[in-house]
Amino acid sequence: MPPVSVPQLHVSTVAVADPGALFAYTPRESPLLWLREGEGLAGYGELLRVEFSGENRFTEAARYWRELGAAATVRDAVQLPGTGLVGLGTFTFSPVSEYRSVLIVPELILARSGGRAWVTRVRIGPETHHPAMVSDASRTQPRDPLGESVRLDLAAPEADAERHLDLVRAAIERIRRGDVAKVVLARTLTGTLPAGADRRRIVADLAATYPHCWTYAVDGMIGSSPETLVSVRGGALSLRVLAGTAARGIDAAADHAAADALMDSGKDRDEHDFAVRSALASLAPHAAQLLGGESPFTLQLPNLWHLATDITGRILDGASALDLVQALHPTAAVGGTPTPEATALITELEPFDRGRYAGPVGWVDAQGNGEWAIALRGAQIDADGTLTAYAGGGIVAGSDPASELEETRIKFRPILDALS
Repeated sequence: MPPVSVPQLHVSTVAVADPGALFAYTPRESPLLWLREGEGLAGYGELLRVEFSGENRFTEAARYWRELGAAATVRDAVQLPGTGLVGLGTFTFSPVSEYRSVLIVPELILARSGGRAWVTRVRIGPETHHPAMVSDASRTQPRDPLGESVRLDLAAPEADAERHLDLVRAAIERIRRGDVAKVVLARTLTGTLPAGADRRRIVADLAATYPHCWTYAVDGMIGSSPETLVSVRGGALSLRVLAGTAARGIDAAADHAAADALMDSGKDRDEHDFAVRSALASLAPHAAQLLGGESPFTLQLPNLWHLATDITGRILDGASALDLVQALHPTAAVGGTPTPEATALITELEPFDRGRYAGPVGWVDAQGNGEWAIALRGAQIDADGTLTAYAGGGIVAGSDPASELEETRIKFRPILDALS
């Protein structure tokens, strides 16, 4: 549960010269990063950390964040989304997870967006200064250059592949019985990071390979997600729904054929339609002018194709990014349809705690702006250096167990490549 009272924060945002790559401005063992196409933010120092759990974790987080923002004293010379008071968060997929959901306010944030850069300092009490991070209002100095690439072999539990095939078969049987229309099942790979490994390097390698994805590092949850859960800027919302997957072809002709086959796949189109309808229904109480394409498009990533639909709208009720995160999670793309029955089936069938995998990850500011992705194509790094990578796929009536297992192998590639 969050504290009953909130501290009074003093926040100052000023413009700075372009700092270049942001990775060097965050600690190597506990990076706080949010990046896409070279823009985003880097956090230094955990000034405030608030944890949440259970069914009400989103409601409590949104309420606490509103109270924290109302109590803060803010001097913002930039006045853009992501300036002033900003928190980074990562939330569990399930309310019964042993992991905690968390919002973190860094002591310093260095950010860049739309050709502008700024630094935000946050304090409780007297003014402090971090010369290692920022020397003055117009110049920044790298705190720590990136270390060597991280090498790590990840392994699956014994008989994991056969177990996953059995779980997919069990899910298909439950779908045919009418228990659910779709359910998403995942599997894991694990390893232990070498002592002293620069965890920022994993994030940097992901960002270099997947520049158009949301690359994130928050409280040990790292990855590069292609799926926008929701973005809020000045009362406008947008999101990208992904469901339906195919491997890239080995040459141009095979690649084109793979994209066409995905678009023509009844199984994948059904899976995608479930996800789009779920998102629209979740947003309807909060937004108007919701627009999405009549037909999905194929989104090209370095290792696969996705069926994708972009949705836009205007917020009607003053909902913040955190409020919309609560409304949308879990999406049909990572849970299933109907949502309560599908998530119950996940708990029944999956032999592990998902933690923050497939949960929301992103940032929110005091005006309710924010960018949130679904924590996919990544891993959780625990305090002892244990790294657990996750990958899953949507199961519908027409699913083939062997194809579903292969889909998880494709989705492990981003984190495996970053560690090889």
